[in-house]
Amino acid sequence: MSVQPRRVVLVCGVVPAVIVALLSLYRPAFLERLEYSSYDALLRAARTHPPGGDVVIVDVDERSLSSVGQWPWRRDLVGNLVGRIRELGASAIALDIVFAESDRYAGAGAATDEAMADALRPGKVVLGYALTFDNNSRPSSACVQHPLGLVLVRRGDERAPEPYFQATGVVCSLPVLTKAAGASGFLNAAPDPDGLLRRVPLLASFDGHVYPALGLAAVIAARNIHDVSLRVGNVNSATLWFGSQSVPLDGKSNMRLRYRGPRRTFQYVSATDVLSGEIAPDTFKDKIVFVGTTALGTREVVSTPIDTLFAGVEVQATVADNLLQQDYIRRPEYGSAIETLGVLIVGILVSLLVAQFGLAWGGATIAAYLLVVWAGAGALMSGMSVFFSPLYPTLGLIASLGAIAGGRFALERNRADQAGHDKIISQRLMVQTLLSLTEVRDIETGRHSRRTQEYARVLATQLARHPDFRQYLTPERIELLASLAPLHDIGKVGVPDRLLNKAGMLTAEETIEMRKHPVHGRDVIVHAERDAGSSDDTILALAKEIVYTHHEKWDGTGYPQGLSGRAIPIAGRLIALVDVYDAVTTRRAYRDPMSHDEAVKFIVSGKGTHFDPAVVDAFVEVSPTLRRFSPVSE
Repeated sequence: MSVQPRRVVLVCGVVPAVIVALLSLYRPAFLERLEYSSYDALLRAARTHPPGGDVVIVDVDERSLSSVGQWPWRRDLVGNLVGRIRELGASAIALDIVFAESDRYAGAGAATDEAMADALRPGKVVLGYALTFDNNSRPSSACVQHPLGLVLVRRGDERAPEPYFQATGVVCSLPVLTKAAGASGFLNAAPDPDGLLRRVPLLASFDGHVYPALGLAAVIAARNIHDVSLRVGNVNSATLWFGSQSVPLDGKSNMRLRYRGPRRTFQYVSATDVLSGEIAPDTFKDKIVFVGTTALGTREVVSTPIDTLFAGVEVQATVADNLLQQDYIRRPEYGSAIETLGVLIVGILVSLLVAQFGLAWGGATIAAYLLVVWAGAGALMSGMSVFFSPLYPTLGLIASLGAIAGGRFALERNRADQAGHDKIISQRLMVQTLLSLTEVRDIETGRHSRRTQEYARVLATQLARHPDFRQYLTPERIELLASLAPLHDIGKVGVPDRLLNKAGMLTAEETIEMRKHPVHGRDVIVHAERDAGSSDDTILALAKEIVYTHHEKWDGTGYPQGLSGRAIPIAGRLIALVDVYDAVTTRRAYRDPMSHDEAVKFIVSGKGTHFDPAVVDAFVEVSPTLRRFSPVSE
């Protein structure tokens, strides 16, 4: 492309892509929330799969409490509920409830815990328990759990970290109940750091054994599965095999949940209807039944990407339904590597495209590619339940485009700065050339012009403190005005030598001729401006103001236009004063110079007539400084 070197474009495009590719490999924590957001966007946009119909939830709801009484109920009553569900043909019953203490109704000969145990013994019942991960926890010797006969198959380093979380303690139901049930599963489901539950661990280890989650244990019990193995792919992926089924997990045996919809998407049956027999006989036929509580004050809710008040029992029901339908979300084993490679390839291609055809084509290509990336990721999630993150390709392309645009801006800025610098050099050369004209004609006029440069800088700096001049006399304009001040007498190149070098006073006719020098000076600059092909140049415009108006007077008696007061440009008012100061302090053939103090008094006497009062006040303030530059100090 013509506006910047191809190499700069390629570097600006490829380097950010490489950086983002490294981020894609290492997945830094500061990008976690963006990852979660992109995943949630795809999850919400994906086609929702309804429940398969093989999972039902028996709910201890508000109506059940109103009918039966406050929770917790008597254990023999819970046993009756379990027995009733079994009689109706459930393939497995999973209790999302922990019975950690003896029944409060026990006593006076009522063996309610034993009565519930009797209801659990016929089998197909899975009790829930909670693992703890506190470093201060101690294993409970009273707990009876049911570990999996898991076969662990590693590929690679046998010393790699365990592919599941390791608990330090457990809160479980009474031994009499867990022994009677014969199966159990943990209820733990920790949300991600942003508080949303996207994954659930299917396996966890405790005290040297591996245990299943409640949803997994319920499916194993319902399908009478005995062979379970875990095959570890790498630190980020593993596969759980049970029966002929494979379940993709992450490096800590978490399964990504494919939610069926918002809360209460599954079939709910009130516990009181089960106890009273007011349900259809085939409601639980060959189905996995989860028993949980959603009544206010008893329920446990979590936030999910789909719903912020999702019942804990429905989480376990979702796990079981995902396993039964086998439509869990898969993250390819080398997903991160594929995403990283995609960032690099596309970053390089886009850089080449921008370098060849320009930023507009590159931007259009990036927009099209991002559309394809997000649409493709959504289609994979919806149709094949495969998750590829579009985040890092998006970040890579945006970073590359931003860097290319920044590099182009820097190149253009450097080009503009260089052009501006060249322009300033040219203007200074023009000023010095014009000033040399006066020095060639009259050395003293040249010296006078240069002294006014220092006077103008000092006086303008002081005058800039005045409210009426602060906006105009910026530091940049002060420096420009000072650099142009020596040109104020450029018009004297058009005055005959006999007048410039005359030893005595000028006659009236000669004075008229001498007073034409502001017009001559303006015309010199106009002609130079025209010959150079320059127009509306702010520097030359200021130069013309200085040259043409530095002999105007505040009261309107000056020349060549007879301007008065504020009609006189500020530059002209300022140079008028420093011109007079230098003139009266310089020796002439026809008179002696004034001392500095006499010159100050002379200028003050012209306040309001010859000079702008504000300019005179500023002059008085800086007059000690001006003394150092004046001829009388030499």
